[in-house]
Amino acid sequence: MDRAQAYEKLKKYGQEHVLRYYDELSGEEKNALLSQIEDTDFSILAHAAHPHVETGKGKVTPLGALELDQIRANGDRYRAAGLKAIREGKVGAVLLAGGMGTRLGSDDPKCMYDIGITHPVYIMERLISNLKDVVREAGVTVPLFVMTSEKNHDKTVAFMKEHDSFGYDPEMIRYFMQDMAPASDYEGKVYMESRSRMSTSPNGNGGWFLSMKKSGVLNRVKELGIEWLNIFAVDNVLQRIADPVFVGATIMNGCDCGAKVVRKAAPDEKVGVMCLEDGRPSVIEYYELTPQMMEERNEKGDYAYNFGVIMNYIFREKELERIVDEVLPLHVVEKKIPYLDEAGTFVKPEAPNGYKYEQLVLDMVREMNSCLPFEVVREREFAPIKNATGVDSVETARALLQKNGVSL
Repeated sequence: MDRAQAYEKLKKYGQEHVLRYYDELSGEEKNALLSQIEDTDFSILAHAAHPHVETGKGKVTPLGALELDQIRANGDRYRAAGLKAIREGKVGAVLLAGGMGTRLGSDDPKCMYDIGITHPVYIMERLISNLKDVVREAGVTVPLFVMTSEKNHDKTVAFMKEHDSFGYDPEMIRYFMQDMAPASDYEGKVYMESRSRMSTSPNGNGGWFLSMKKSGVLNRVKELGIEWLNIFAVDNVLQRIADPVFVGATIMNGCDCGAKVVRKAAPDEKVGVMCLEDGRPSVIEYYELTPQMMEERNEKGDYAYNFGVIMNYIFREKELERIVDEVLPLHVVEKKIPYLDEAGTFVKPEAPNGYKYEQLVLDMVREMNSCLPFEVVREREFAPIKNATGVDSVETARALLQKNGVSL
């Protein structure tokens, strides 16, 4: 793309200001900006005009989970089915690791954060260790796909190389970068983070499969004959990955996807909850639950909306291919976005000043024909690290790891 072509594309979307400093840039900076313009989907910025318009929810009803007692009763059968699929090479794992450790006070990728007390213990190290448990049990290495972002890709890959992939076979790991979306002011004008670069942010956790496809990594999935992809977030250091019992239960129950869930600590806990929407699987956000829904009981006397998702899902790959080119709902999120002001000065705002545009995994669940909520024990599989201190923090995760016998 040359300057004239870039200008025409920008003009179409009212973003000509992106080239404001073009003539002052070096040759390398010009090429980088032109490449970014070429790769950017500016059409999403039209959503700034109606940021809070929702598509409208259908009829929401409870969806029961496969509970712990049922899992224990059928655990051997589920485990055998899951191990069979893993040994046949039908299961892959996808780590969503595009984030930075900013909220933890780190400028490095979140996966590099050291949670050790007496010796280094990195978040990535714990996740790899959990996956290696399955490798030892199954006797085969599960293919691992690591989604990074343009902000942390090089550091993540270098970190893994430095630590010899924490003992995981590097030939079975593939890295791919998440697509980025432009960030804008409230009028839909894209911000500039420098004179040669537009402000962008990852396009949300729902963009992972499309990013796999665009990066070419999906070809590797097809080559290996993978039929199931277990996606998981980087911040939960206790989660079980490619868990044979979870895999087997999803397959044996004939579902298109499965979702690991925990029993809520309280009816108003701030977690997304599995449900049905017009008879199809869905996730309802905590703020969408009415007081009546929070207190509703099922036939067993338990809360009807009682199982919160923990960002660990398994999807049938062919069903993901069915929906990959369909447009998932776009979520417009108000954020603080650093930018260049009219004088060309870099500003870090103290209050929200614009929008980021994201797709979410929960919308992928809504496109599936069936989903199995699979209960896990919170204290054994849910230790998220979102904050430096307090709730869901480094402190709470350390305590849970030690409770589960992990040396820190």
